[in-house]
Amino acid sequence: PSSIPVFTASWAGPDIASKGDTIYIVIKATPEDVNPIYILSSFDGGLTFSSPVQVDFISPDISRFPTVAIDDSGNPIVGFMKFNSNFSNARWVVVRSFDYGNTFTSDVLASGWSGGVVCDCCPGSIVSEGNTVAMLYRDNLSNIRDSWTGISNDNGTTFTNGWNVDQNNWMIMACPSTGPDGVIIGDSLYSVFMNGNGSPKVYFSSSSISNMQASNIQLLSGSNSQNYPRISNDGLALGVIWKEVVAGDSKALVRFSTDINSGLNITCDTIANAGVANVDLAIHDGKIFVVWQDDISGTVKFKSGTYSTTTNISNDQSRIISFYPNPVRSDEINLSLGEIPDGEYDYKIENLIGQSFGKNKCKIVNGKTSIRISLLKGFYVLKLNIGSSELSFKFIREQ
Repeated sequence: PSSIPVFTASWAGPDIASKGDTIYIVIKATPEDVNPIYILSSFDGGLTFSSPVQVDFISPDISRFPTVAIDDSGNPIVGFMKFNSNFSNARWVVVRSFDYGNTFTSDVLASGWSGGVVCDCCPGSIVSEGNTVAMLYRDNLSNIRDSWTGISNDNGTTFTNGWNVDQNNWMIMACPSTGPDGVIIGDSLYSVFMNGNGSPKVYFSSSSISNMQASNIQLLSGSNSQNYPRISNDGLALGVIWKEVVAGDSKALVRFSTDINSGLNITCDTIANAGVANVDLAIHDGKIFVVWQDDISGTVKFKSGTYSTTTNISNDQSRIISFYPNPVRSDEINLSLGEIPDGEYDYKIENLIGQSFGKNKCKIVNGKTSIRISLLKGFYVLKLNIGSSELSFKFIREQ
């Protein structure tokens, strides 16, 4: 919203997470010593967003660097750096929502595993998979500024373990203003980070979550200066992108694997040859999407690519499911449900804290149905029982 002045920099700013048609964006309002962190929610793939909701009720303490993940139920988990009112005692904390971003729990501490504080000008990254949540951050133990993770095994409610994913023992008297990123695949936490012990280099690290330690740490490239790595995966397919300065030109480089159990490809793909300030990527369904800030043209640029997988694809036709309109401004909502057999099916509508607004039946004909509603303005979930399965559709009722 134009009414909120948002903190941005080449090395930090808003964060985004998505799952299906649910999107959450977290922003830090400036000036940061008096303004909070907000979340904006979309349940229609980004076509519309909610009004901002405050995340951090911590006054007189101060917040910085929000980062967001989504749990398996579609609820947001937000990490942020927290200071005392005089910008001391920097630490990473986590809050979470159980009502799709309408309200948040009190913060819980996720850092401090080295015995030190955190590097107070370095952003972090939160990732979630199943009941495991990892809060990745740069630590500060008497000016040793390696990257660490705090781990929760109860979906972000408590953080009971943490370890050094970096192990380069980088000692520097100033904050490098760059942080780690990560993904969780099974019992493995894969992370990327810059470490300047010798010269700025980007590293790729894998850790066993159950053993609580890094098992493999490797350089991603050669002798050039590197920074700002990001990582993404879809199943076992995993890619890493970073900025690298080669002969005075700032490039965007990628390493990728269709199966991370076999390791990353040895070779790098060059995505952009000059003017790169920072980079990001996402991987989904055989496609790789890359964005970067181009300082030569003063624009953000985008590229996409494809990869082949060895996954067996069945000949069964997937259901094509759509729900419209959303937001709902009339008294009727429509569903298109593809290959679901014709017949009568049970449904119910709940608000985001689980209060029910009645159960009923709808008739599906040729894969389509319409449902009449009488609801006040707000957020709701339509739950439709299809045999032994339940389909859920989050929607906004506007009046």
